[in-house]
Parts: sequence; structure tokens; C-alpha cells
Amino acid sequence: MTIRVLAFDTATAACSAAVWIDGAVYEDAIAAPNRHAEVLLPMVERVLAEAGINRAQLDVVAFGRGPGTFTGLRIGAGVAQGIAFGCDIPTVPVSSLQALAQRYADRCVLAAIDARMEQVYWAGFRPGPPQVMRTGPERLSAPDAIVVSSAGEWFGVGSGWDRYGAVMQAAIDTQVRHLAGCAPRAREVAELGAWRYREGHAVPAELAQPHYVRDKIVK
Repeated sequence: MTIRVLAFDTATAACSAAVWIDGAVYEDAIAAPNRHAEVLLPMVERVLAEAGINRAQLDVVAFGRGPGTFTGLRIGAGVAQGIAFGCDIPTVPVSSLQALAQRYADRCVLAAIDARMEQVYWAGFRPGPPQVMRTGPERLSAPDAIVVSSAGEWFGVGSGWDRYGAVMQAAIDTQVRHLAGCAPRAREVAELGAWRYREGHAVPAELAQPHYVRDKIVK
């Protein structure tokens, strides 16, 4: 059965949208700090047109649920809800940290997103087809409090590493190779969303909610 997934991620300064049709991906991505509300819907229309389908032909909407910037996450969840309600289809919230790691699915990855306030959102992931497997909970901590679950070759990705890489590496016994300039992408959000949809993990549009991690400030 053909599955058509619309996906996007707005968790960081980057903004991306993609259509996934049985492994074929049509994607648009730009750097859009503080402009997600302006650029996201036009990007969605562009990738739908490139894929040659319209919203009525979609099966599911996958979106980066965070952690990340509060405004970006609210925009992403709101657009996901709006499209899903309008098309009467479900949604799949996808961890933006897992989407980061899925880009390097054959490696052990420490994904970290800059959380401001001298903190990072982070989690460790190991290869595990068809999706990378988290080695512990998604956490918020100071950069020097990040840890790895075991020895071996690890790769650090995300804006947290771009900003605090030296501090984070100094706190970790295992050597971590920093892959610079990585942000969550709709391509991986779509890939993970398609797998979860097949496995029956989609949720109704009203349950499409951001995952902030920094719940204390949200409350």
C-alpha cells in the first residue's frame, strides 16, 4: 500500500518541509530564524506540487515535536493540526533529536540542540533498523553535564555541539566526533513518521502537541 506523508520540522532556526511517498522524498529547506510562520505553508505547497499530489491525497502529517524553540514548536504543531483536521487524517509527532540522529542512522550519535540559557537538549542514540534507538531519556542540562551510555565511537550533531562542543567534549571520557552544521530535517521526520504510521502509532490531530522538555518554564 502506498503511503504519502507530509512532514516538517520547525524546532530550530532551520525550517524544512518534505513529502515522502514510499521512500521517494521531495524536500525544501531554508534557514529561517524567527520566520517559520511566514515560510512554512509556502514550503508545504511547494513540496506537494513537486511530488505531484495535493493535501487530499495525504495519509498522515508528521512533524518535529521538539525539543527546540518554543515558538517554532508551537507553529509546527499548529500547522500539523490544521492540515490534519482539514484532511481528516492523523498525525505523527517525531522527536527532533531522533530526526537529527536518524540522518546518521549507522552510527552512535549524541544529538544536542541549543536550549539557550547556557543549556542543551540532548539524547544518545544507537543504530537499530529501521530507526535509531534512544539510549536514555531526552534531557535538558548544562553542556558539561552531558554523558554517553558506553564507550565506543560516537558522533556529536546539532546546534548544541556547534555552540558548546569544546565544553561538552571536555566533560565526556569517550572521544566524540563533532559533525558541524547539522539541524533536524523534514526528510528524516518523514521517514520516521512513515514507519510509525505503518506500526499504528499515529494520533488524532487534537493530540498533536509539542514536547518542550523545559516544562518548568512552559508552566
